[in-house]
Order: sequence, then structure tokens, then C-alpha cells
Amino acid sequence: MSDAPLAALDVAALAEQLRHDPAAALATLETTAQRGDPQAQCLLGQARMEGRGIAPDAAAAVLWFERAANGGLAIAMNMLGRCHELGTGTPVNLALAAVWYRKAADAGLDWGLYNLANLLGTGRGVPRDERAAFALYLRAARLGHAKSMNLVGRCLEDGIGVAADPAAAPAWYRRAAEAGDFRGQASHASLLLAAGDIDAAAQWLRRALAHGSPSFLAHLRPTLAASPHPSIRALVA
Repeated sequence: MSDAPLAALDVAALAEQLRHDPAAALATLETTAQRGDPQAQCLLGQARMEGRGIAPDAAAAVLWFERAANGGLAIAMNMLGRCHELGTGTPVNLALAAVWYRKAADAGLDWGLYNLANLLGTGRGVPRDERAAFALYLRAARLGHAKSMNLVGRCLEDGIGVAADPAAAPAWYRRAAEAGDFRGQASHASLLLAAGDIDAAAQWLRRALAHGSPSFLAHLRPTLAASPHPSIRALVA
């Protein structure tokens, strides 16, 4: 390990410098990463993945994530799992993705809990286990993970991996919406619409539309267009 851990060099400052002056940040990261600091290795992996101040090289990024993960850094474990899940810089290997997500989850990382739950809930790379998936979503949600809050609500509403409890779902949708998850905002808005609070629903739908993914928007727009409420239909534009 480095005699001067990256934490002493200010991780947040280096991450910010990567955004604005990547060439200068890379010199510090390269030195510290080569000396064995996991946080520097993970940041360097991100720089290589995104091509910040250096030619993008996903395969090299995976190697740095792996070194950082083996050094005990939970976020690097999650990043490595993501690379194996998506086939970024390495062949797709869902079983190996699950291994690294589980390590990140065991370390208490909310994203590790969420990503492992996604694999368990769909049976990708691991045997399908909706009860275990719900338990992981709930743990992540209690840590403040917005996407998991929405999925806890969905599981409670539909009885996925847990006994159905539709009365408990709205509170989780609202928490997800307030935490910034666009799917949670849409879920919360749908309940407001059902309750007749059209103006509040429209406000939350505007937020969801502003930040939603292309696939989410493509799914939501026909629903909005079919709404009986003119103010909701107007959001499609």
C-alpha cells in the first residue's frame, strides 16, 4: 500500500480535477495507483473507461477496477460487476458479475445491494430468488438508495418476493420521488392522479420526464397521451 493514502490527497478534489483538468489529475492518480492505493486505482479506472485526459480503454479500466476491488474497495467491486454484466472491457459473465455484486453488497454498498437484487429478481447469473431480491432492495432503500425505494414500493404493491401490501407502497414511491428517482416520480404521480390531485401529479411527471432514460420516456409518453386530463396530455410535447 501507499505510504500516503489517496484519502490524504483529497479524493473529492481529485475527482473534481478529473472533470476540469484531467491531464493534471492523471499524473497524481497514476503514481498513487501504481503504489497500490485502491481509491486511486478506481478513479484511474473511471478515467480510462470514460477517456478523461487519456485515450479510452475499457479493458485497461477493468484491470484497474479489479486491482481496486481486490484491495477491498466496495465501489470498485460494484464497477467490476457492472463491467462483467454489460460486457464492458471484458466478455459478458453474469455469474462473475453476481460474485462481485455480492462482495460489494456484503461490504454494505447500496449499489451492490441493488445490482445483486436485480440479478436475483430476474435469475440472471444466479438462481431466481425474488424473496432475496426484495430483502436486498429493502436494505439498499434504508441506506437511501432511490431506485431501490421505488422497487420496494413495486414489490409491496404487486406482492413480488413479499406479501402484497398495497397500502405500504405509496410511502416508498413518495420517498423514491423525493430522492430523485424518475421511475419513483412517475409511480408517485400515478397515485396522485388516481386520487384526483392532477396539478401535483403533473409537477412530478415533469420531473420524471426531465431526467428519464430514453426507454422510460418511450414507455411513458403513450400513457400520458391517453390521459383524460388535458394538463397531463400536454406534457407529451
